[in-house]
Amino acid sequence: MKKTNKLNMIFIITALYISQICFGQQSTYIPDLSAVSDSTKWGNFNRDVRFDSVVIFSAKADEGPVWLKNYSFTNGKIEVDLKGKNLQGQSFVGVAFHLIDSKTFDAIYFRPFNFFNPERNTHSVQYISMPDHPWQQLRQDFPGKYESKISNPPNPDDWFHATIEINFPKISVFVNNEKTASFVVEQLSGVKTGAVGLWVGYMSDGEFKNLKITPL
Repeated sequence: MKKTNKLNMIFIITALYISQICFGQQSTYIPDLSAVSDSTKWGNFNRDVRFDSVVIFSAKADEGPVWLKNYSFTNGKIEVDLKGKNLQGQSFVGVAFHLIDSKTFDAIYFRPFNFFNPERNTHSVQYISMPDHPWQQLRQDFPGKYESKISNPPNPDDWFHATIEINFPKISVFVNNEKTASFVVEQLSGVKTGAVGLWVGYMSDGEFKNLKITPL
C-alpha cells in the first residue's frame, strides 16, 4: 500500500513538472505597446511612432519597422489588431518577424485598399523576405504565389484582427478569427529566429493594438 502511494505521488509530481514546462513554452507574451517610443525597449527605423491608446505610425517614403528589443521568436503565433485605410497605394500594414536588423526580416502585410477591389483583391495579403525577396521580385518571378486575396475581407477603413502562425518554413495567415487560413506560404529566408515587430510600407501610416506573441 505504501509503495503504491509512493508511486502515485511520483507520477503526480512528474505530471505537474511536465505540465509546467509545457505551459512555460506556450505562455503568451503581451508586449508593452505604451513603451513603443522607448529606444531601450523598441528599435525604430524610418518612422515617427507614438502611443495614444494605440500605436500610431507616421507616413514616410520607404518602409518602416518598429521591433521589440531583447525578445527572440522562432515558431509560434503572432496576433495583432491593425488599421489601415482605403487609399490606393498608400496603406501597407503588417508584422515583421525573424528580424535581424532594419533591413533583414520576413514580413506578412496587408493592402486594405485592395480588399474589395475585384481587379486587385488577389494582392490583399503579401509575404516578403527582405532584402532578397521584395514584393516586386516575388510578383514578377512567382505570380500569385506569395500574395493572396482574403476569403472574408474586412472593412478597409476599420480595425481587423490578424493571426500569423509560423512553423518554419510554413506560414498561415488568419483574418478576424476565421477558422480557415486566407493565405498559406513557405518562407524563403533561412533565418529561423529573430525579433518581432510592427511594419508599415511606402508612404503608409497605420495603427496597431493588442499585440500578443505565443511561442511554440
